[in-house]
Amino acid sequence: LFTDVVMPEMSGRELVDKVRTSHPSLKVLYTTGYTRNAIVHNGTLDFGTELLTKPYTIDELAEKVRKVLDRE
Repeated sequence: LFTDVVMPEMSGRELVDKVRTSHPSLKVLYTTGYTRNAIVHNGTLDFGTELLTKPYTIDELAEKVRKVLDRE
């Protein structure tokens, strides 16, 4: 699942929590326009969560998606 951290009506974390009830092994990559420190220190995401900050190139996206998919 590739989702933004901040969205209207539901956060990315809330979306992941809902989907994981039926797909517990779901692999997730978040994206955001905020800095990693702002997201982690605000408690929005846990430390170590895969995060791709905007703006990013198609190559950066492809590399990060591959990393998430290859993770055990």
